[in-house]
Amino acid sequence: MNSEFSKILKKKRYEMGISQETLAKKLFVTKAAVSNWENGNRIPDTDMVIKIAKCLDIDISVLMSDGNETPNVIIVDDDRIILKGSIPIIKSVIPNASVIGFTHPSKAIEYAKNNKVALAFLDIELGNTSGLELCSTLLEINPRTNVVFVTAYSNYSLDAWGTRAVGFILKPITAESVSEMVKRLRYPLKGVIE
Repeated sequence: MNSEFSKILKKKRYEMGISQETLAKKLFVTKAAVSNWENGNRIPDTDMVIKIAKCLDIDISVLMSDGNETPNVIIVDDDRIILKGSIPIIKSVIPNASVIGFTHPSKAIEYAKNNKVALAFLDIELGNTSGLELCSTLLEINPRTNVVFVTAYSNYSLDAWGTRAVGFILKPITAESVSEMVKRLRYPLKGVIE
């Protein structure tokens, strides 16, 4: 979870002199929800983050700052050759990113639970697991993860749009396709080559 979000939320609440209970009432949530956010056990969805920012009179970008200039980018594909070829392409577009590839969705989920993933490139066919399911899990862990589906089959695009993914790229990944997609992310990344 985003420990910086937790710290900023708690600090700002203290500065304003309001209790967790008072903040919870203003946001129409339980005190336990506020406690979970401040302890880093959960992160609210985007709509709630906007409400929190308004309630605490703080800019949303400050509230969501992770204090880290290096975005974590993952790519999940069950084909090692695809991973080996895609990682350098992604790094060429986002040179300051930490780019990690996974062949097993469970490893990607484990990583996402311990690291804030800014951008995830997901194959749709991942053996026994669907990239669509993985998308849902990653967004439960961090609603601010930008998810882009990468597949060789354009007929999956309609299924992909049924998720909260931000885009869809046909294989093979190219610097141009990654660059165009990164320009349209819901949550922009720092260090992208224009």
